[in-house]
Amino acid sequence: MVIIQLTFELIISQICVTSYSNETDRLSLLHFRKAISLDPQEALMSWNESTHFCNWEGVMCSMRIPPRVISLNLTNRGLVGPISPSLGNLTFLKHLVLSQNAFNGYIPPSLGNHLHRLEYLHLDNNKLGGIIPDFANLSNLMLLHLGQNHLTGQIPVYLPPRLHNLSLMYNNLTGTIPSSISNITMLKLLDCNYNIIEGTIPTEFGKLSRMQSLEMGVNKLSGSFPNAILNLSSLTSLTLAANELSGELPSNLGSSIPNLQKLVLAENFFGGRIPHSLFMNASHLNHLDMAGNNLTGLVPSSIGKLTKLLSVNLEYNQLKASNKKDWEFMYSLANCTELNYFSMARNSLEGHVPDSLGNLSVQLQTLYLGLNKLSGGFPYGISNFPNLIEITLHDNQFTGVVPEWLGSLKSLQVINIQDNNFSGFIPSSLSNLSQLGYLFLDNNQFDGHLHACFGNLRMLDTLSISGNLISGIIPKEIFGIPTLRQLVLNLNNLEGELPTEVGNAKQLVKFDISSNKLSGEIPNTLGNCESLESIRLDWNNLTGSIP
Repeated sequence: MVIIQLTFELIISQICVTSYSNETDRLSLLHFRKAISLDPQEALMSWNESTHFCNWEGVMCSMRIPPRVISLNLTNRGLVGPISPSLGNLTFLKHLVLSQNAFNGYIPPSLGNHLHRLEYLHLDNNKLGGIIPDFANLSNLMLLHLGQNHLTGQIPVYLPPRLHNLSLMYNNLTGTIPSSISNITMLKLLDCNYNIIEGTIPTEFGKLSRMQSLEMGVNKLSGSFPNAILNLSSLTSLTLAANELSGELPSNLGSSIPNLQKLVLAENFFGGRIPHSLFMNASHLNHLDMAGNNLTGLVPSSIGKLTKLLSVNLEYNQLKASNKKDWEFMYSLANCTELNYFSMARNSLEGHVPDSLGNLSVQLQTLYLGLNKLSGGFPYGISNFPNLIEITLHDNQFTGVVPEWLGSLKSLQVINIQDNNFSGFIPSSLSNLSQLGYLFLDNNQFDGHLHACFGNLRMLDTLSISGNLISGIIPKEIFGIPTLRQLVLNLNNLEGELPTEVGNAKQLVKFDISSNKLSGEIPNTLGNCESLESIRLDWNNLTGSIP
């Protein structure tokens, strides 16, 4: 009889405790809802007394009796307001995902106190400020994503010991990288891109044998290339762009990190030659960006061994090529059959572009060769790229005519061949480029007339042909392009009157027809160009009054 009574009392006691715990979860969620000042999608409409809280939108409960909240996911609901500290009472919570909202204020320190079961914490892409609270007690936390907020202060010295992913990108974090991060031996991803972090990457980081992605771009890191990185043989992605790093790149870069798929070292002060080991050993590399450094010498001809390359950006360096041997890298790039982006703008490339350019991948979409000393005719190999979207050959010494076949590359959206010595007529075939948005032909020796058929370019944003020998009238059809924002025709030999149709260019922001031979009166319809911010009509033969 005594045993039965004790058992009954124990059951009653458990019911009371679990009911209380169950009620704690409900009240915690209600406090969270109360703090929300704006719910534009009515995501919390179901959070009311007539519905059990386990059925509220975004809430998931366990199967135990009574049920406890194990997940709260309200991604991209447009919610505005602070995050209530009451969420720290959801002690069975495993997943807390509040990404892509407009939560503001501070991250509640209570989230780091009692949520010992928490595995995923996603607060990224909000408007949260203040410092990162102490999360060291969250012993089961694997993913901590706090990126794209307004967080300040330093990266905490003590962090959850089982973290796999730590994302702090796009904040205002300062200070240095704590060496204690090296104690998180399970860490696979560390993303601190776009902060204000100084110093160097600690040598202790060499112990992070599971690290796959190290993203430290757009900070204030200084010194030479971090040697600790050379011990991270599992690394597949490395970004150190836009820092203040200097010195030569390690000769064993490729052999030490053979699994690299993405390497971004752009906008630093690295000098010397590109390491051969990068092309001989890092066979998985598909994204290579070393732009904006002080790299010298030749591009190794072994670059073609990286057959998985999708993107190569070596612009704004001091790399050279002036003879057949120097250009061997171009021939070898033919092995990269998936290449879609290639830039060597603003280097020290000289002479004719080799015919081997035409052997690059038919997948090529972007080709930047501007700001060099290239000469000869328009590179014929470009005709082999049916998927080309952007081509820039500006600021070189090219001569001759621009071929009509350029108008057959139907995907083109940007053509920039200004500041060369091209001559002859502007190809009328360019009017077939229905996707063309930007056409820069300035400072060449083009002659002939402007084609009326250019009015067919219904996506054109900018037409810039200043500093040439263009004559004849300005075709009225050009002003019918609905997207035209910039029309720059100064320093030519245009004549006749400005068409009254100029008033149809409602989106026109910049209009420059100065230094021509235009005559007649300024049409009153020019006043219909309500978007105009800059207009130049000087150095013509215009008469009459100003409308």
